[in-house]
Amino acid sequence: MNDQQPLNNLLPDIRKKALKRVKKRPPHESAASWSGEDLLYSGPGRSIFIVLPTPGCAWALAGSGGCSMCSYIADSPLEEVSSEELVEIFKVEFQRQIQNQEITGPTAIKIFVSGSFLNEEEIPREARREIFQIINEYDDVEEVVVESRPEYVSEEVLRDFCQLIPDKIFEVAMGLESADDTIRLQRINKGFTLEDFQKSMDIINQLKSDFKVQGKVYLLVKPVLTSEREAIEDAVKSAQYAAEIGVGRVAFCPSTIHKGTLMEILWRRGSYQPPWIWSALEIIKRVRESVNIPVIMDTAGFGTRRGPYNCKKCNSKLKDLIIKTNINQTIPEEVECDCKNKWVADVEFSDVTRSTTNLMKNR
Repeated sequence: MNDQQPLNNLLPDIRKKALKRVKKRPPHESAASWSGEDLLYSGPGRSIFIVLPTPGCAWALAGSGGCSMCSYIADSPLEEVSSEELVEIFKVEFQRQIQNQEITGPTAIKIFVSGSFLNEEEIPREARREIFQIINEYDDVEEVVVESRPEYVSEEVLRDFCQLIPDKIFEVAMGLESADDTIRLQRINKGFTLEDFQKSMDIINQLKSDFKVQGKVYLLVKPVLTSEREAIEDAVKSAQYAAEIGVGRVAFCPSTIHKGTLMEILWRRGSYQPPWIWSALEIIKRVRESVNIPVIMDTAGFGTRRGPYNCKKCNSKLKDLIIKTNINQTIPEEVECDCKNKWVADVEFSDVTRSTTNLMKNR
């Protein structure tokens, strides 16, 4: 395998072809919301998730082609959405969730935009402010969480947000994916260095004396061209790094196969498989034993053809176990299944059997 093959020679074409297949929808049809049990900083509670339609991730639309595993841009309207329309869509989705279940008790509002909430080119400042003013009216909302790339994190922007919700935790979630620059840049094509990420966390940490502000990281489990063993080790080391620099909590995102990505191309050619669910269990066991911050393992796609998979006997059982331990932050109990030996062998020999695919042949 040649780690030096530049993904930016491949990803622009892959992205361009994928975007041609996207059927454009009106902004309101790209919005979504749901709610569910979740772990807040104060303990178990409820989270309301709201997806707002924006022009799409600036990095994915740039000449770089974006990240090798992500197709969230396909869920965006790919056109400018006015502040007025964004605020109205937020109100509709927010009220839908309140009607389903009133806000009583610890609640978090998590706003997704398939890109960076802090980027004014994706969501205008006026819309951001009005949305936060609406949220601030609800006393039981303890946390407001948004996602952003680190280059949009600045002291001015964070102060502006925190002053709008002075009694609530404001958390900026960033897709670090890996603490290894080689993995992040050459296999994921994330477009920023560990130093860039550190600078954003320095700003967040400096503001903690004035506001209830936190940083959160998403870590990708098993990027392309990564063996099962390497995926486990990198995930553990990356979480430990995040805890050391003051990140408030960590969320692991085991790879699932998104359409229109390099990851899908390699998967279809037999050169990539998502991680085992056993690997996800191993990661959270080791990380929760070594760090003192909340650690969440996302279970989206578990047991499906395009997601983390063990076998039909244990997929659902282990998924339910992980969801339970996400809430109580316990170390998952030992579970046995016939497929576990296959996972052990895969981990042991994965550095030998890993893909040697020449990416230049996959254009």
